[in-house]
Amino acid sequence: MSLSFPLPVSYYVGTLGTHTEIKKVAEEKVTLPCHHQLGLPEKDTLDIEWLLTDREGNQKVVITYSSHHVYNNLTEEQRGRVAFASNFLAGDASLQIEPLKPSDEGRYTCKVKNSGRYVWSYVILKVLVRPSKPKCELEGELTEGSDLTLQCESSSGTEPIVYSWQRVQEKAGEDERLPPKSKIDYNRPGRVLLQNLTMSSSGLYQCTAGNEAGKESCVVRVTVQYVQSVGMIAGAVTGMVAGALLIFLLVWLLIRRKDKKRYEEEERPNEIREDAEAPKARLVKPSSSSSGSRSSRSGSSSTRSTANSGSRSQRTPCAEAARRPGLGAHAYGPVGPEARGSEPKKASHATLTKAENTPSTIPSQSRAFQTV
Repeated sequence: MSLSFPLPVSYYVGTLGTHTEIKKVAEEKVTLPCHHQLGLPEKDTLDIEWLLTDREGNQKVVITYSSHHVYNNLTEEQRGRVAFASNFLAGDASLQIEPLKPSDEGRYTCKVKNSGRYVWSYVILKVLVRPSKPKCELEGELTEGSDLTLQCESSSGTEPIVYSWQRVQEKAGEDERLPPKSKIDYNRPGRVLLQNLTMSSSGLYQCTAGNEAGKESCVVRVTVQYVQSVGMIAGAVTGMVAGALLIFLLVWLLIRRKDKKRYEEEERPNEIREDAEAPKARLVKPSSSSSGSRSSRSGSSSTRSTANSGSRSQRTPCAEAARRPGLGAHAYGPVGPEARGSEPKKASHATLTKAENTPSTIPSQSRAFQTV
């Protein structure tokens, strides 16, 4: 929202001409007055010139009329924005500027010359800038019993800028004044301190920034909360977070347990039982011919193979024993003192020859051991 109001224009007449002071708002149109009566008798010798002296003291030409020509594009800042407001040949050499900018502020001089006669006019132009739309902010806690600061500030505008705070009437009968115990910071006029907030402090607040050029405003809403309600909200949020973490943990444990079970099922067929007993081999010494024959009947093919290899390894000694008389009937000779005391009898050549021609067989009783 912006407001504007009429600005004063002052005139006074001095020995060197007319002096005028004008205040105008930026972006508007302004007319700087300059009147003369030098163009009627002789129009061919009429010269008009407008000069601007800015705030730094620099002087530059704004617009001129000379030799029947108008020159109005003499400065880059005012190009296309300046012109004579009326019929300058008939006596009105007023200057018009549109739109007005802050750089147009300064002291203007209108000089009219004709046939050795001069007319001077001076205009002091002050350009006012309306405050920019302020920004409303809150500083503090919106809880019952705490303090809250309302802050409002415009980023641009002609000084001085005046700030004011008030409550916006949303319902019939509401008070537009600030709550009790409110303090204004005079070092920073845009700040207001609301002390010891209550539920009645809730509402819409408006800040207005204004100067000579106009006003701008902003609003902010204040919502005071119970301390208990704040605690309940915080507890609810904490409970929700804890519940979410618990659910996540349970899901993670179930997934881990399932993966572990699947891994054990995959590894069980490949396991080797360490407590299983290795098969034991028994060595049996045959005591009689009946045990030897029973062993030969019940033996497996592997046992027979082992026995055959053993019989082949014993065939040569048994054959030698068969060539000698008296050695074929027993697999082993007598052991003990009798064996050491008696000497074997010598066999004759005929007996040995007969023994060689006779095929020898090795009974199963002659085997020392068998594998069962």
